[in-house]
Amino acid sequence: METQGLKMSSSSRDMDSQSQSRKRGGHFRPVENTTMESESLFPHIPMASSSQVDPDEEERGAEKGLRGDLNSIMLLMFLYILQGIPLGLSGSIPMLLQSRKVSYKEQAVFSLVYWPFSVKLLWAPLVDSIYSQWFGRRKTWLIPIQYLMGFFMLILSTQVKHILGDTDDGSGPVNIVVLTVIFVCLNFLAATQDIAVDGWALTMLSRRNIGWASTCNSVGQTAGYFLGNVFFLALESADFCNTYLRSEPQPEGVVTLSSFLWFWGIVFFITTTLVGILKREHMDLDVDPDQGIVETYQILWNVIRLRSIISYSIILLTSKVAFAASDALTGLKLIEAGMPKERLALFAVPMVPIQIALPLVISRYTSGPRPMSVWIKAYPFRIVIGVVYCLIVYWATKTQTTPGQFPWYFYVVTLAIYGLHQVAVYCMFVGQMAFHAKISDPSIGGTYMTLLNTVANLGGNWPSTVALGMVDYMTWKSCSTGESCDTKLLQDQCEQRGGQCSTNIDGYFILTAVCTVIGLLWLKSRNSRLEQLGKLPEKAWKYIPSSSSASNNFNHSS
Repeated sequence: METQGLKMSSSSRDMDSQSQSRKRGGHFRPVENTTMESESLFPHIPMASSSQVDPDEEERGAEKGLRGDLNSIMLLMFLYILQGIPLGLSGSIPMLLQSRKVSYKEQAVFSLVYWPFSVKLLWAPLVDSIYSQWFGRRKTWLIPIQYLMGFFMLILSTQVKHILGDTDDGSGPVNIVVLTVIFVCLNFLAATQDIAVDGWALTMLSRRNIGWASTCNSVGQTAGYFLGNVFFLALESADFCNTYLRSEPQPEGVVTLSSFLWFWGIVFFITTTLVGILKREHMDLDVDPDQGIVETYQILWNVIRLRSIISYSIILLTSKVAFAASDALTGLKLIEAGMPKERLALFAVPMVPIQIALPLVISRYTSGPRPMSVWIKAYPFRIVIGVVYCLIVYWATKTQTTPGQFPWYFYVVTLAIYGLHQVAVYCMFVGQMAFHAKISDPSIGGTYMTLLNTVANLGGNWPSTVALGMVDYMTWKSCSTGESCDTKLLQDQCEQRGGQCSTNIDGYFILTAVCTVIGLLWLKSRNSRLEQLGKLPEKAWKYIPSSSSASNNFNHSS
């Protein structure tokens, strides 16, 4: 799901996708591998694939339960937890950067770290098609990838203090470019690991238990993200540790970013070695067939050319502009207003049971023939909540009893609005996923779903990156000595002269107003088009290999 509202970093969380084309014969059973990259927390898109199931075997195995698969389920769960660690850290870093007074343009640069999960479709066919049969189709990629992830973490642990500007003689400048490059590489490896683990789940689990793959995915990634984000930020905070964990105050938290990276780097090395030695991989071409690289890319190209897909992709790529400011900036603005970053991160804890229950409730209303009707109804509510977030940020600057201390009712109201925001987010998310499942061609379900989810993820990422990059240009600040201090250089010069920089007009409010207007105009102009797409016959979404142009399936203009 995308990171929205009170999220500590940019990017709407979006969410993950399984990226292979799976041709099946016989009886098909869809397996929904949903990575709730909740729009509030995780940068993923749900995945769907099909696995061939023998009905007789399924009936015989009904009574066997998890017998024989429990170890594999635990392994899959742990592999997804490892995958969630760098994702959680990617959500934590913007909060650490905000406390170091970096500019929003630099935050926009760092937001690029989420993009590997948005574009992994580009190299997923390579992971599916190139492997050593002796070593194992998935282990060929999984083992070296996880060693590299551990190596990156160990190296970063020795350099991260310098990169963040934490020097002995004071706080130096943050090297945002180096930090971004390192985390882009780390998330690129995590995305590639995700492709390998998703594929391995199809052969690691017996067919009667293949549905557990989605549970391992969602629970594992959620736990990993929680460890790398909420758990890390709490233990890294000196205030939190001194208040709740220590009897004598200390200047640092229980853990530092360096020690956290070092610990997980060692964990990656040890567990990867154990998996490489102890876990054998079984090839099952009935469940996970070979698919040529050229053939997979050819299928993708033909699907992309469908006019219905082009029209729907335009909607996916533009619809979330309305939420760009609230998604990317609200959490950072609350930290800027004085809210401790670890306290903001803890807002995610009471949301976990809500995020688990909401899809189950909402799916009752998206299982019919018009799943996107729920998406359309939730859209204006999400726009309104974005405006309410502005009021909360403004309220935060006025209601502090002492710097960094807010009255209890401020937290209650903020948490309640955040909960309502999650309802709107999940209504859109579940409706969108149900629509994707409805229109996907089952003969190429994995590739089709991955394409749609990749476009949806990009539609959430690029507006957040742009919003972070634009907010500084819309903000007007002045020095108490009379000069402007709109840039970091001017702010430093103001402070050197003994002045103090103050914000006259906050670009966050202007940007939210602009996004809100764009959202209302978008809803008015594209609402009817989205309803038309929802009423199209199934053949309008199908890729039919023939000499006729695929675009002839659909006569509506985009």
